[in-house]
Amino acid sequence: MKRRKLAITIALMGTTFVSYAATEADVDQAFNPYKNGAPNIQGLTPGTVINKTNLAQFEKYIDKGNAFAIKNGWYEIKVGKHSNFAPHASYIAETKKNLNKTKLGPKLGDIEGYAGGLPFPEEPKTNDPRAGEKLAWNFKYNFGAGDGSKYDPFFYQFRNMNDGKLERVIKFSYNVQKHKFRVRQEPIGEMLPNPSELFRSFYIKVSEPQDVKDTQLLIQRYLDDNKLDDAYLYLGFQRRVRRLATGQTTDPFLGTDLMIEDFEGYNARVSDTNWKYKETTTVLLPMYNHNELPLAEEGKESDGYKYVASTGQGNCFVDITWQPRKVYVVEGSPVKDNHPVSKRVFYIDAQTFTIPQINIYDRKGELWKIWTIGLSHPDQHLPVNKGTGVPLFDSFSMVDVQSKHCTVGLIRGEVKQPDPRLFTVQQMRGGTN
Repeated sequence: MKRRKLAITIALMGTTFVSYAATEADVDQAFNPYKNGAPNIQGLTPGTVINKTNLAQFEKYIDKGNAFAIKNGWYEIKVGKHSNFAPHASYIAETKKNLNKTKLGPKLGDIEGYAGGLPFPEEPKTNDPRAGEKLAWNFKYNFGAGDGSKYDPFFYQFRNMNDGKLERVIKFSYNVQKHKFRVRQEPIGEMLPNPSELFRSFYIKVSEPQDVKDTQLLIQRYLDDNKLDDAYLYLGFQRRVRRLATGQTTDPFLGTDLMIEDFEGYNARVSDTNWKYKETTTVLLPMYNHNELPLAEEGKESDGYKYVASTGQGNCFVDITWQPRKVYVVEGSPVKDNHPVSKRVFYIDAQTFTIPQINIYDRKGELWKIWTIGLSHPDQHLPVNKGTGVPLFDSFSMVDVQSKHCTVGLIRGEVKQPDPRLFTVQQMRGGTN
């Protein structure tokens, strides 16, 4: 009897901690989940508008934050046509080339054998206790922003949600570069020299208004996830570069409703968060074709590029279309007890492994912010982006539902390699930009 109990226990343990080997069919399914068509939701077709009168019919397909906004009459979701956001063929090939090389290490933040592409293309399993962590690694190594991208200009608009008053506008450029695992832009492979073994960097420089002009931010992320990022801030009026303390990444950035840690959906290490995979489901996500939207005439660029318009309560939301997508829902709770956030609920797009929608909860566990990042298909954007396979960061809204304040982002993005010298501390002191 004891032997039988032991055998059952071992069998159950094997079920709980079973290891799955991915196949090329898993890769094809990961990057083309709509091979057999888009998700079919009864009564939900392009042109449908979801507001508080019909929310009950579609609420299960909307994240909790936007459902809250719709219930309050702050926003309406417009459904658009479905788009296939497949990454570039070179990234898919890299994933197949390195299939099953990647393994999780013994503790959070440890990864072994990663050599490029999507590290874990297999479907997450509810009986895998580290499924959420694997999805976090997929987000880190996704093809979002490609090997290098330039978002310029990039506007922050500060608004009072009660009256819609535009309080302030900050104009800047946002540049992203992968140092390693480059698959499409020259140089392929690695940006050398790279003695510190950096994985990825981003660099921001403010051009307006005058009181914050020339403010610069550089964050360098190491390949080793257990190493703290190097972060540097240059303030024009001080005329010096200083290292940014780790805790400052959770402070409001330049007075916005965003933390540095919020950039691109989640801008911290895998090891900074405990990840819990909740479910795979269908959710409406803010993904669309930029050129097919009713764009704003105000602020049109000299080349004819138009930005997404604002809408909703206080003009705190973006006037875009949403589409039903296959989504992995993951709950992330900060490792540090003193973090201002108790948890984030991430809605990870199952094709691009980007995070277009996040709900942020305060330390009491109450909804604090609705974080929406609008992603445009690259083929329906600027000509330079066509064929890149990169989902374009195109607009955003960060709505603080407790303070009734928001920051709206309007973005002009190009998938091209920025000057590599931008990602060095030396140039921040006065050089190449």
